[in-house]
Amino acid sequence: MDFLPLFTDLRNKPCLLVGGGQVALRKARLLCKSGAQLRLVAHDILPELSTLCMNSGGECIRGDYGDHLLDEVFLVIAATDDEALNKQVSAACHARQIPVNVVDNPELCSVILPAIIDRSPLVIAVSSGGKSPVLARMMRSRLEASIPASFGRLAQLVGSFRDAVKARFDDIEERRHFWEQTLQGPIAEMVFAGKDKVAAEMLSKAIDKAEVSAGGEVYLIGAGPGDPDLMTFKALRLLQRADVVLYDRLVAPAIVDMCRKDAERVYVGKARADHAVPQQDINKLLVKYAKEGKKVARLKGGDPFIFGRGGEEIEELAEEKIPFQVVPGITAASGCASYSGIPLTHRDYAQSVRFVTGHLKDHSLNLPWAELVHPTQTVVFYMGLVGLPSICAQLIAHGRGGDTPIAVIQQGTTPQQKVVVATLATMIERLAKEPVQAPTLIIVGEVVKLREKLAWYEHYDLANGAV
Repeated sequence: MDFLPLFTDLRNKPCLLVGGGQVALRKARLLCKSGAQLRLVAHDILPELSTLCMNSGGECIRGDYGDHLLDEVFLVIAATDDEALNKQVSAACHARQIPVNVVDNPELCSVILPAIIDRSPLVIAVSSGGKSPVLARMMRSRLEASIPASFGRLAQLVGSFRDAVKARFDDIEERRHFWEQTLQGPIAEMVFAGKDKVAAEMLSKAIDKAEVSAGGEVYLIGAGPGDPDLMTFKALRLLQRADVVLYDRLVAPAIVDMCRKDAERVYVGKARADHAVPQQDINKLLVKYAKEGKKVARLKGGDPFIFGRGGEEIEELAEEKIPFQVVPGITAASGCASYSGIPLTHRDYAQSVRFVTGHLKDHSLNLPWAELVHPTQTVVFYMGLVGLPSICAQLIAHGRGGDTPIAVIQQGTTPQQKVVVATLATMIERLAKEPVQAPTLIIVGEVVKLREKLAWYEHYDLANGAV
């Protein structure tokens, strides 16, 4: 994070704007909208800009900029096409520790003006840290389309009842739970329907008779194979509702960072022969936090019910009569295969697919090998890197040809993805030359042949439009 997002109260505060053209006009509109008192200096000043300045209770100075103009100024914006002048303004502001923004020159800035979604009093700011203002504006457009104007009215309603709720609930956690129930229930829906008066009456009654449930709940959330964009809307919504987040080593840090900033984060990662927190202890932690009345998110890589031991966790929750929700995630087989250009099924190569764990409870590889060697079946091995020599040998021994294609995918769907393709007979030798690191996924079957044809985009030259 290059810049810490902050919201600043500019009401009746003097702010200096250096420049009198169209760019300065855009910045002046923003400053005036926030209630700033505008001080403007430039040789040539647009009439509308002059009017804005005077209406804000400020002053227009037609002439040269001087450092004396920084006296008692709260914020400075340099909006000129004079590079030397912009540098002078920036240096003077940095020397006096006055926040300064130099338009389209982030190196000279101590503050960045973001793209803004204004649903006052709800205000959302989007910034690229000055790297790509166009991208920030594109993101603003997307957000504006999904955030109705009624959210501003909802924020107004909540603000008008904050003191009443604070008086009703002494405990901050009770207040938070009350507002969560309110903002996700029929009161909010009344506001969205334009029935603000009805919503206010409902909220007043809810405060009088409110009995906030202190009961905890657990969300088993499939985080997908690694790429944060593969999270579902429901997964993100419940993750951001959680008071406590338990996550394992297969969950990407970018996904963990999507939880509430005040949520407690508990690492319960497990690796082969290195269980940082044993499964039974994880189960007990889920029960413990839920009985404390907390919303608990159990973030699991991939899908909770595909080799994720989610079934074991909800068994204990059910026994303790703790409410829970299970959110499916994109399993590693689907995500890694797609990002590698390998279809798991294909009419010409494979009519079925089988998911197998290469790491059983007793650390053995006692698998039904005779069922895994059908030539028109794709077999996907989870957690099979350590046992790969045995996997290759057993498949060959039970009738699968040594020339059967096999792919080993390292950290699929992430920027660290690496795909090694060989045959059952040659893969171990190939990995000796091109080693991979866990987590990995192994795909065995004729469909692997299609990678060379379907993953052409990995070598696509965007600049020249050629492979």
